[in-house]
Amino acid sequence: MKRVHKSGEQSSPRDSAEPVSELTTNRLSVYLRCLNVLDAAGVRTVSSQALAEQFHLNAAQIRKDLAYFGEFGVRGVGYYVKELRRHLRQILGIDRGVSVAIMGAGNLGLALADYPGFRDEGFEIVAMFDTAREKIGHRSRAGVPIHDLRDLRKVVRRERIRIAVIAVPAGAAQSVVNTVAAAGIRAILNFSPGTVKVPPGVKLKSMDLTVSLESLSFFLAQADPTT
Repeated sequence: MKRVHKSGEQSSPRDSAEPVSELTTNRLSVYLRCLNVLDAAGVRTVSSQALAEQFHLNAAQIRKDLAYFGEFGVRGVGYYVKELRRHLRQILGIDRGVSVAIMGAGNLGLALADYPGFRDEGFEIVAMFDTAREKIGHRSRAGVPIHDLRDLRKVVRRERIRIAVIAVPAGAAQSVVNTVAAAGIRAILNFSPGTVKVPPGVKLKSMDLTVSLESLSFFLAQADPTT
């Protein structure tokens, strides 16, 4: 059965059993940010070619990625910016907002909790957790409450937290990840260095800043080995 979007185009639902690669979802996020820029500028429609040229993307890849989820374009018009933006937010699951918890109220955790860009993209930092008594009961500068880690399960249920961000020292990361998974959170973003493991059914993404810095250092060393 075919769906008909508001803009009049038709699309066939993709097979839900067919996996979506992480590279594809990453590109959808890039397309969404480009559409945000166009929408803010008052642009109503855009073709895949114009989108690619303006943001240094690949037009054929854009069409292929979007066709995976449906035919969102209109012949002779291209894509309606607001409509496509709305569809991508639905596909990425951020159209209703996502509650996020920060594990660790140190410098990194506090900086992440107070970053305003998360809310702009549909992610609400609703709680922080720590084990240090002097931090529990206080708030970040933006007003995010800091809870005792022992209250994680209760707060997760109350705030409907779906994603946890790990911002604790490496030695505590695995233990905190275990606690987070046991509390029912199935999506984890890890900023702690080193490797952590998660049980089946839990999605983990790690952001190792040291690895990224080493990659940049390698680039500089290859460009000018004398420095």
